[in-house]
Amino acid sequence: MKAIRIHKTGGPEVLSFEDVEDPVCGADQVLIRTKAVGLNYIDTYHRTGLYPVALPFTPGLEAAGVVEQVGGGVSGFVAGDRVAYGSVLASYAEKIAAPASSVVPLPDGVDFATGAAAMLQGITAHYLTHSTFPLGKGHTILIHAAAGGVGLLLVQIAKRLGARVLGTVGSAEKETLARGAGADEVIRYSETDFEAEVRRLTEGSGVDVVYDSVGQATFDKSLNCLKPRGYCVLFGQSSGSVPPFDPAILNQKGSLFLTRPTMMDYISTREDLLARTGDVLGWIASGELNLRIDRQVPLAEAAEAHRALEGRQTKGKVILIP
Repeated sequence: MKAIRIHKTGGPEVLSFEDVEDPVCGADQVLIRTKAVGLNYIDTYHRTGLYPVALPFTPGLEAAGVVEQVGGGVSGFVAGDRVAYGSVLASYAEKIAAPASSVVPLPDGVDFATGAAAMLQGITAHYLTHSTFPLGKGHTILIHAAAGGVGLLLVQIAKRLGARVLGTVGSAEKETLARGAGADEVIRYSETDFEAEVRRLTEGSGVDVVYDSVGQATFDKSLNCLKPRGYCVLFGQSSGSVPPFDPAILNQKGSLFLTRPTMMDYISTREDLLARTGDVLGWIASGELNLRIDRQVPLAEAAEAHRALEGRQTKGKVILIP
């Protein structure tokens, strides 16, 4: 089969499209023929070595496809099932042998591209809004990168839960997308100091929670945007890692909370995984949640897809097609 392989860490150029051996289905696995692969920022962290993975490896964590074979110890799946997963390394390939415990059924009405796109970003948006900081009516929140893949889902789910949503974006086109998803106020950070604008929009009180996937470039001002006892939810670092800092700063700025969640801790049981994906995929199937796919590109062009993502040229999800 064909797959993307990484033999050394580095830029997008290290992504190599190669012939590799077909995977063998283990007793607790299902063999899936991949129909669509989701591109995520964490893929670039694996590629650069920021999040180390033993070399060589096939990158990617999410995809959707069709079950071709079921391991002897697996129940609940049969050949021909439409499925998706969001936490199994090596999705940039035509086939994968995935642990059955990580695979979920794909509902009727959700196509493969949408199913692949929904897994990591959809689960992330779900746990951030339902568990990390459970949103409700009366909350005012700030979402950075509000027109990105996770950002657009966060906006929609936060509005569904009754929150007032402020978002930051980098262009007029992305402002239109964020407003279309339901954002109440949108700040173009390239033209306006988002900290000052948040203070103005909240009449000086600040927000209950900041969802920050940008990291280094926004972190200090994110803290300054919070109400006393507010939450800074740092769930990414697209601009770089946040440097070490003195926790006493949280005290000085109003007894703030800081958390750095990871998805795996929010789907640590099969029940959690099925509950979160059931909600997200169900909302998509019913039309209650809109998932924007920016582009679909051949798997062989994964390097170009990485360049577009890191260059902030995407507006929604990028899908790789084997």
